[in-house]
Amino acid sequence: MTRTQIQLPEPLFGRLKKIAKGRDISVAEVIRRGMELYAETFCEELSTPHQWKMPILRGSGGHLVDPSIIRVEAEAIETKPRLALY
Repeated sequence: MTRTQIQLPEPLFGRLKKIAKGRDISVAEVIRRGMELYAETFCEELSTPHQWKMPILRGSGGHLVDPSIIRVEAEAIETKPRLALY
């Protein structure tokens, strides 16, 4: 096994720690599993950089997620009016 260092934004590292704790595995194992999924969906044969298309991602529940749908949903949530809770 090769040892390496990476830098992660604090919010992402916090999410990874939470996932690891919930599954009783190390953060390193969470990252390895994520990289394995990424490597499985990565298009390795590129004739030109413009032909590559973002693969369909797997959500945390194992379901397929189209990145374009996620962006639309995220923008809808951001623009949704917030209700006062008092």
